[in-house]
Parts: sequence; structure tokens; C-alpha cells
Amino acid sequence: MTPFRYLAPTSIGAAIDALKASGGTAKLLGGGTDLLMALRARRYAASVVVDTKRIPELSGVNVRADGSFRIGAATPCSVVAADPALSAAWPGVAESANLIGSVQVRNRATLAGNLCNASPAADSVPALIAAGAVAVVAGPGGERRLAVEQVTTGPGTTALAPDEMLVAFELPAPAPRSGSAYLRLTPRTEMDIAIVGCGIALTLAADGTIAAARMALGAVAPTALPVPEAAGVLVGRRLDDAALKALDAVARAACRPITDKRGTSAYRIRGAGVLARRAAILAASRAEAQP
Repeated sequence: MTPFRYLAPTSIGAAIDALKASGGTAKLLGGGTDLLMALRARRYAASVVVDTKRIPELSGVNVRADGSFRIGAATPCSVVAADPALSAAWPGVAESANLIGSVQVRNRATLAGNLCNASPAADSVPALIAAGAVAVVAGPGGERRLAVEQVTTGPGTTALAPDEMLVAFELPAPAPRSGSAYLRLTPRTEMDIAIVGCGIALTLAADGTIAAARMALGAVAPTALPVPEAAGVLVGRRLDDAALKALDAVARAACRPITDKRGTSAYRIRGAGVLARRAAILAASRAEAQP
């Protein structure tokens, strides 16, 4: 590991100042579960590591008066997964956080790190996209907001400048009779990387038809992949066999996967269709259970 300075600022401004002063050679540490491995493996070097865990504004899951949520970027995944209000409003986001690594990893890892590590297979990202989450990014010029799907630009790369940092996620209040779900396909049930992941959020109209739908896939393209065509085949219809078949088809058509030692492209494409069906059924059942 290349030697580096360790800083633990207690304010967002101080963290941004440290990033700016480094001239682009600093790395942010949220949980460190990916960063420390990369530094030890010398995949990249850092002159400074800036720990975000001591910045109060970056911790916690907060429900606003309008029912929307703000999740601090340094909040451990275990805290996100266990939050009762978030689990009730956006169960897909909570269950995606609960699938990241082991218990020990989740006690350190963050959704911000999961996103900014920019792995195509990151579990939380499809669920956040399906929820319509926004990433709040702070830098020397102030704050800006990006849809979560705009943050990653490719494997290992993001749209953030070297002196910017993700400080929070904002999730809207779910509409009445809404439900969400995240499912993934892995060789093992625990501590594995998704071969395919699927996040979906549905809202049901009073007559039982689908009023709104958002879906995103993971591990089937260079970045997590929104599938806007899902709304086109679901909205205005009941979630019957015909609708599920159409959803399966648009999920498959959206995929641009690779073949690697963990799965062939054909397997990932087929898996995307199957997970889309299953996640939609689960999300719809949760929506139906809402008052």
C-alpha cells in the first residue's frame, strides 16, 4: 500500500477543502470496505484519505414532514436496512442495503460508497433508481442534484469532480398504494456479487391497474440500467400473465451484458426477464397491502 495522509473532518466544508487541496489525488472513505482493498492491491494510490464518518450531517435516515426521505451518505447499510419508516415506504431500497456483503461489511459500508464505487453489479443502485432517488452532491460551488442513474458513467467512473462529494440521497414520499422490491441472482445466497439485479417500484390505481412503474437492472450493462419501457408495457394494465410476459421481453431487450466467469451474456439476459417478473409480482403484492 502506498503511504497516505488520513484526515477525519467534522464538516462538509472541511472535507471539500481537503479534496480541493489534494489536487485530485485524495480518496473519500465512507465505509472503506472497497477503498482499503483497492489501496492494498495498489489498483490506485491516494495522497490523502478523507474519512466522512465524523461529519454529523452525513449520518442518519431522516423522514421529512412531506413523507420524503434523506439518507446521509455516511450512514451504514445496516442502519438503512433496519430503519422501519424507510422499510415501510421503500422496501426495495431497504432490502438492497441488506444484501451488501456480510453483517460486518454492512455495519461499515454505505449506499454512497456502493454507488460511487461504480460497479455495474452494485446492489443498491437499481433499487434507488426505481425509487426515483436523487444524489445530493456538494463541492466548492455549493450543492447540485443528480438522478442516481446520472452519477455513474462507466465501470469505476462517476460524474463527480475530484473536489466533489456525495452527501445524501433524497427519496420522494411514495404515492398511496405503492410497493417496491429488489431481487438479485447470485451463485450463493450470501456475500456474493449479483449476476443480475432488478429493482422495481409500482403504484396501483383504485381499480387495480398499474398507475406508475419504474424499473432498473444491474449487472447487465456498464452501469445500472433504467428501463423506461417497463412503464410503457405496465401502466394502465393489470399485472396479469400478458403484462408479465411483456415486462420480461422489455427487460431482456434492454440488456447489454458481458460474458465472464460468473455468467454468460445469454444467462444474464434470461435472468433479467425472470427477475423482472418476480420483482414486479412482489412489488404489486406490497402495493396491494397498503391502505
